[in-house]
Amino acid sequence: MSGVERYSDAVTTGRVGEERDRAVFEYALVRVVPRLERGECVNAGVIVYCQERAFLAARSALDERRLLAVAPEADVEGVRRALAAVESLCRGGAEAGAAGRERPGQRFRWLTAPRSTIVQPGPIHGGLTEDPSVEVERLLDRLVR
Repeated sequence: MSGVERYSDAVTTGRVGEERDRAVFEYALVRVVPRLERGECVNAGVIVYCQERAFLAARSALDERRLLAVAPEADVEGVRRALAAVESLCRGGAEAGAAGRERPGQRFRWLTAPRSTIVQPGPIHGGLTEDPSVEVERLLDRLVR
């Protein structure tokens, strides 16, 4: 099978080759943009969604020193509460309110919609994974910590 056919299969089925069981996933960084007019941001978390596995999760790791270096007046506790709300919405359920009852894909699209707030999503990227829960930690380590 040619590389083009294999890539096409991966896109349509979420699988690459017969020997692997990898699924397509999407992710977005969660950024803190304390002064919108300056455009400076601090990566503070990641959201991972895998439709095939009905998986949605977010993890955050706020570097308070980095945030305060960019914006000494930043409301660190407010940012922490906003990041916790993102994680809660990804988990779903009653604690996430009405939106927590939506399907994972709907919650991911809502969380990654562009907004002009201090805590906001970055662009959506994609990839292939054998285990989306491992990707959450890998991306957090690589892009946030």
